[in-house]
Amino acid sequence: MTQTYLTRIGGLIRDARRHKGMTQSELAELLGTSQGAVTRIEQGKQNLSLDMLAKIGDALDSEFVSLGHSGPQHLRIVGGQKLSGSIDVKTSKNAAVALLCASLLNRGRTTLRSLARIEEVNRILEVLASIGVRTRWLPGTSDLEIIPPETLDLEHIDVDAARRTRTVIMFLGPLLHSHESFQLPYAGGCDLGTRTVEPHLAALRAFGLEVTATHGFYEAKSDRSVNPERAIILTERGDTVTENVLMAAARHAGTTVIRNASPNYMVQDLCFFLEKLGVRIEGIGTTTLTVHGLADIDVDVEYFPSEDPIEAMSLLAAAVVTDSSITIRRVPIEFIEIELATLDGMGMKYNLTQEYVSGNGKTRLVDITTIPGPLHAPTDKIHPMPFPGLNIDNLPFFALIGAVAEGSTMIHDWVYENRAIYLTELTKVGAKVQLLDPHRVIVEGPTRWRAAEVVCPPALRPGVVVLLAMLAAPGTSVLRNVYVINRGYEDLAERLNALGATIEVFRDI
Repeated sequence: MTQTYLTRIGGLIRDARRHKGMTQSELAELLGTSQGAVTRIEQGKQNLSLDMLAKIGDALDSEFVSLGHSGPQHLRIVGGQKLSGSIDVKTSKNAAVALLCASLLNRGRTTLRSLARIEEVNRILEVLASIGVRTRWLPGTSDLEIIPPETLDLEHIDVDAARRTRTVIMFLGPLLHSHESFQLPYAGGCDLGTRTVEPHLAALRAFGLEVTATHGFYEAKSDRSVNPERAIILTERGDTVTENVLMAAARHAGTTVIRNASPNYMVQDLCFFLEKLGVRIEGIGTTTLTVHGLADIDVDVEYFPSEDPIEAMSLLAAAVVTDSSITIRRVPIEFIEIELATLDGMGMKYNLTQEYVSGNGKTRLVDITTIPGPLHAPTDKIHPMPFPGLNIDNLPFFALIGAVAEGSTMIHDWVYENRAIYLTELTKVGAKVQLLDPHRVIVEGPTRWRAAEVVCPPALRPGVVVLLAMLAAPGTSVLRNVYVINRGYEDLAERLNALGATIEVFRDI
């Protein structure tokens, strides 16, 4: 072994030993060696056999050697520190995935500016590349250029990448006008319980699309002679189903009326992008959309996605749980006003700047400066509603905020079948969380946070909630296997470190 690897392994062993609360002599006894040998190992001054590494791994319950792959990514967090400074909100994850799907409508070049460079985007880019779409990040930027082929090669779709994201379901709307039959792999993504795709299929039947599920694929057949004869009524006001129908309507050379449409932030971003493509849309921001589509779209276009209100809420929660004053810049205020009103009711103080406009020329932004202070539990339960209600993805952060507030906070996550269960992971870092049923928890505050080692929950927002709780917990915590966080956040650890956090990204060697 080189000295560099010996030093690196020694540091990992030292940190793992300290995390277990074990002395060098105690580790030496478990290994059948001397304390001096353990000291040399931790200093990188002792050659190590694979057998000895395996023994150390068993003693410390840590895997230091991973064969055949680089292994999952973990975070080591030194908590109990206050944050300070300013941070910009990145552009929207959910807008990014919708816009990548919508680029399939355009035969010309699409350039998406300041796109979120996250794992969810990477998975979609892998899928797009496999069907012949050329994409490239413009040098030194987060701007993505997308050039479609003359004909999409759906026969060679990257099944593994497609199964790791639910976004692939939103290929149905763009593809149904250009392909009489095609198949898509079943959708994946976060483990939040079964989420039916029936609302998508029911709405897209108005455009002649019929889908059957066989052997892990959606088998789609499109009858292009069928057009919507009346308004399409969505059976649920879902974001992705609205986007799917919007993309189908964009290539329908006629007028499509969509009722009970979601007016949420990612849907508005998609509407603004479709308008750039030449599609005319009435009612943006309401639950009734009238779409005047085009049979063919072939334009070179650029678009700036708006900022992410869920990331803004994440940063607000980070400030609250660490009792810190930070300035969060470029917050899309229209999509976080209910959350701020809820925080007002819990006693939170903050300052807002005057509004200004996002890069898309439409979305209203503000800067928020948090003011530390005590919070109290709300008098009523906190539950999500379709926009303009409290955002479904922001609900988990109120479990974290409830944990620092005086009193009992009930969180009612009626949308997902088991996401509330993941909020009980906060008990591992000291919170008092009682699960009432698969949809409701009661959080008792304030919390005396404690450091812990936790495997990241397999759902994006609960994973971030545990990470933020660890920022408040004095001592060193470890959050293992954070792929799900990387799906939705770009360089989150690095950006929190810029505010004064201490988060180290590492892998087991």
